[in-house]
Amino acid sequence: MNAPRTLRVTVISPSAAVFDGEASSVVAPAHDGELGILYGHAPMVVLLGTGELKLRGPGGDASFRVSRGFLQVVENAVSVLAEDVTSL
Repeated sequence: MNAPRTLRVTVISPSAAVFDGEASSVVAPAHDGELGILYGHAPMVVLLGTGELKLRGPGGDASFRVSRGFLQVVENAVSVLAEDVTSL
């Protein structure tokens, strides 16, 4: 049996950690368009734009409105650091 191919995702605002869990995919508003991230994605750091951050996970989906910040992908871990984060 294959192990689940999930990403470890952390969403952080200046005041709190808003989300810390697993997701099978992430769609983020980069400064120059939407960015999709799946298991095995290459390491990267991008500047966030303003828009909807979508997380699809084994336990259900989650969405946040984010603006002004950064997103980092390293070894199947996605860290989102944004000035403004609101659950949708």
